[in-house]
Amino acid sequence: MPDIVLIGGGVIGLSIAFELATRGVSVRVLDQGPFGRESSWAGAGMITPGNPLGAKSPETRLRAESFVMWPEWAARLNEESGIETGFVRCGGIELSPERSESEIAAVATKFQSEGVRAELIGWRELRELEPHLNPEFGDAVHLPDYCQVRNPRLLKALLAACAARGVELSPGSPVIGFERGSQRVTSVRTPAETISAGQFVVCSGAWSQSVLAQAGCSIRVEPVRGQIVLLEALPLPTRRILEVGSRYIVPRADGQLLIGSTEEHVGFEKRNTAEAVAELIRFGSELIPSLKTARFERCWSGLRPGSPNGLPYLGRVPDSDNLFAAAGHFRAGLMLSPITALLLRQLLLGETPDFAMNELTLTQ
Repeated sequence: MPDIVLIGGGVIGLSIAFELATRGVSVRVLDQGPFGRESSWAGAGMITPGNPLGAKSPETRLRAESFVMWPEWAARLNEESGIETGFVRCGGIELSPERSESEIAAVATKFQSEGVRAELIGWRELRELEPHLNPEFGDAVHLPDYCQVRNPRLLKALLAACAARGVELSPGSPVIGFERGSQRVTSVRTPAETISAGQFVVCSGAWSQSVLAQAGCSIRVEPVRGQIVLLEALPLPTRRILEVGSRYIVPRADGQLLIGSTEEHVGFEKRNTAEAVAELIRFGSELIPSLKTARFERCWSGLRPGSPNGLPYLGRVPDSDNLFAAAGHFRAGLMLSPITALLLRQLLLGETPDFAMNELTLTQ
């Protein structure tokens, strides 16, 4: 019998499993399909900078603590798995969707107030940094510490590291029910077996609401479709992440660029649409005109787990002594995976937190 069962094998579930396994905990991870093939695989791997010394809100604190952890986290996974995650500090540029000087100045002020290196630059400096950018864009914010990681490589590294640490991985094992005794979950049921454990964590991404409902817990997590386009552009017209509101261009070292992303409330419908793909290509070509002649590689979509206020549910489920949730990370699951793994490990093992967790909203 495992000590802990994790229900969900995306980047959050696998990160928690790895962190627990490094402490000698017996862990089993269940997933309804192949591991890491939902929103974890589909994202762009952007890691927004943060600074714990200047972070004041729950969102900025989580982001800042995770940002600080990422270099060592990536190095640990590389060492344990032998797989390079593609983690790199590439820098980033924030631009205003309305090309508004006041709006972009507010973005710079916000980052600076958090203690993040952020430089408000004018069009001349922007041209020097990004000569291929549409010259109609004016002021921008330069974020030299912006990082990225390759999602597929990260998931492969997590799977290999978990396996090496003895984590039992069970793909194709959807949870269809919970068995309870008083205020404790005693086991979970899959179509093939009933699995007992000491503790349980639901980290099922966009499916977390329906999974927890089977245990009598009500949370609000809904799927939000995000479509992404992949182009090949050699030589690369930029080496930095470019963000315009909720949309972005993320360059890869292999000469490919990701253009994303939509935010669509369409239920569990994952298909790509011609309208959205065309709009993303139009956005990318408007930002960098030379992309009009780039080679189209492919497109895909993922279902992000959206919560009402954009913050994840992290903590013990009400009226249950041994059922926990780590769900609702929306667009930030990959970025927040190291800090989520740390916090859940500390909660599950009754450890003293590494920082003042009472400053965070761990449950909603």
